[in-house]
Amino acid sequence: MVIVQTQRFDIADLSARLQAGTAGKAGAYVHFVGTVRDYSPDTRSSSLFLEHYPGMCEREIQSLCDQAVHRWDILDTLVVHRVGELPLGDPIVFVGVASAHRSQAFRACEFLIDALKTRAPFWKREALADGRSFWVQQHEADAQKTAQWGHSST
Repeated sequence: MVIVQTQRFDIADLSARLQAGTAGKAGAYVHFVGTVRDYSPDTRSSSLFLEHYPGMCEREIQSLCDQAVHRWDILDTLVVHRVGELPLGDPIVFVGVASAHRSQAFRACEFLIDALKTRAPFWKREALADGRSFWVQQHEADAQKTAQWGHSST
């Protein structure tokens, strides 16, 4: 399941939702939570604004989840990503994976967050405490990390 929303999410609720969908079948649940951090090297940030391409964004994230299901022995995925104006420290993304075995769940979860950072159509604009703002650029290291996944499941 893929959800893009403006509302803050409850991590415990999302974990329970993932578990309920695979009750009795999964032995491992792995989740990653990303939060809004200060990107600015010289002035304190005040918030991060995320824009997305509705419809296309959800389809791309679902495609990544489908790839993870085919590459690893996992039972289910749940990805929730927020958009809109988010204050520092707020949760921005939840990636959850259920599997019979932890190693498969860990690999799939890491793949999903790596690929999400470089392939999902999100644009981030950081607002600084002094009133300036700038668009956050994709880091080359993120693109390289995603490229390392290639097409193998190891």
